[in-house]
Amino acid sequence: MNHHILIIDDDERLCAMLQQYLGDAGYRVTSRHTIASGLQVLKQEAFDALVLDLMLPDGDGLDACRQLRTFSTIPVLMLTARGEAMDRILGLEMGADDYLPKPFEPRELLARLKAILRRGKAGGNSDVLRFGKLEIDRGARQVRVDGAACELTSYQFDLLLALAEKPGRVMSREHLLDAVKGEPLEAFDRSIDVHISRIRAAIEEDPKHPRRIITLRGAGYVFARSQDGEEAA
Repeated sequence: MNHHILIIDDDERLCAMLQQYLGDAGYRVTSRHTIASGLQVLKQEAFDALVLDLMLPDGDGLDACRQLRTFSTIPVLMLTARGEAMDRILGLEMGADDYLPKPFEPRELLARLKAILRRGKAGGNSDVLRFGKLEIDRGARQVRVDGAACELTSYQFDLLLALAEKPGRVMSREHLLDAVKGEPLEAFDRSIDVHISRIRAAIEEDPKHPRRIITLRGAGYVFARSQDGEEAA
C-alpha cells in the first residue's frame, strides 16, 4: 500500500513539484494551501505523514502543529524558510518530528520522509516494557503512566524507547540521533534536548527535577531503571 502524504504549503508551484517527485517515488500526495483546509482534510482522510510549511496565509505553521496535536499523532516534517534555530526549536516543541530549511533538495525531503515513516511503523515486538508506573508498549507504540496514555510524537516515542531499552547506559546525543533516525542525515544536535524536554513533561512527576531520564552534563542521557525501589519488568 502506498503511503499517503499531505502537504500544507501556499506555494502552489512547490506543491506541484513535490506531488510529481513523490508520486514518481511511489507515494500518494494531497496538497492544501491553508491551515484551515489542511486540518479539515486531516480530520476526514487518513494520511501517513504531513509536510507543513511554517508560513501560511491564514496563520502560523507552529500554531497549526499545536492544533494538530490535539487530535492526531501523524508524523510531521516542518518546512522553514528562514532556517533559524529558534524556528526549529519551536517547531519541535509544538510537536513536529523533523524540520527541513528552505530551499531544499527534493531528494533530502524524500529521505527525511522515509525516516519518519519508518519510525512510525509498529515494530515486530508487541511486548511491553514496564518501569514502575511507566509502560512502553512497543507493538502498539503507546506510552502510559499509571494507566493514562501519554501524548508523544512518533519521534519522541522512538527516542524514549531507545533510552528505555538500555537502562542505566549513558547515551550521547550522537548515539541517540543514529538510533532514532536510522540513517546518516544532517541533524540539528540540540533538537534532542527539545524532544527530551517534551518526553519528560509527559512521563515525569516533576519534569523540572527529572528522575527517570537523567542528564549527564557533557555526556548525554541515562534512563533510570527504577525509582524509590520500584522494579522494571
